[in-house]
Amino acid sequence: MVVTDTRSPIREVSPVQQVPITVFGGPTALIEYGGLRFLTDPTFDGPGDYELPGGLVLTKTAPSPIAPAELGPVDAVLLSHDQHADNLDTSGRDFLAGVPLTVTTADGAQRLGGTARSLAPWASMELPRKDGGTVTVTATPALHGPEGAEAIAGEVIGFVLTSDGLPTVYVSGDNASLDLVRRIADRFAPIDTAVLFAGAPRLPVFDGALVVLDGDGAAEAAQILGARRVVPAHCDSWAHFTEDRDDLVRAFTSAGIADRLQLS
Repeated sequence: MVVTDTRSPIREVSPVQQVPITVFGGPTALIEYGGLRFLTDPTFDGPGDYELPGGLVLTKTAPSPIAPAELGPVDAVLLSHDQHADNLDTSGRDFLAGVPLTVTTADGAQRLGGTARSLAPWASMELPRKDGGTVTVTATPALHGPEGAEAIAGEVIGFVLTSDGLPTVYVSGDNASLDLVRRIADRFAPIDTAVLFAGAPRLPVFDGALVVLDGDGAAEAAQILGARRVVPAHCDSWAHFTEDRDDLVRAFTSAGIADRLQLS
């Protein structure tokens, strides 16, 4: 595994391929890319309450449609952050122990230990493909709330996957900033496939401001990125989400880009 800082990735891409992506509820999605299997933000618990510092309670409303044992081998977990149960719950934490690599924030890697490795925004690491090539994982910045939210919400990252001959995949993580999306687009657009976390969650600690994109923001992000395909995640199964997939469809339809949505 090689860690570098990348600013202008150069790659040769073959004609459009469909990268297999399956969303299992909440922020958990399986991405099969370059012969490797990546899982985002693992959450497998049943419904229940999770208390955060300050007395805030997050309530999961639906079980995961899959058990960890049913996933098969996972080469790496792309963990946007570890500090909130709607991105890493109890079963998800247990799952990390059996995964060869978890890529996450600096603070998260320190807290998790084990196979967790940190990646700062705009830094990258190369993972070997089974066919002899490599997949480059680049961390992207994310803002989990309004400006200044980092002091309360903590550090969060997203990810971009690139590899010679393969289309580019972006995983937003819990991001509410379209300004950051524009910065990501400056380096990587056009994005072939964007896994966009949405759901319009709002919390009292931020006076009801969005802490992740809503449907309109996700549609705008798709256009900024020039995304050919959008796979929505993080828009169900939790009580603090104020929008669902139907709201996302309405937003993309209103923007005239409903054909880009892949609802799995």
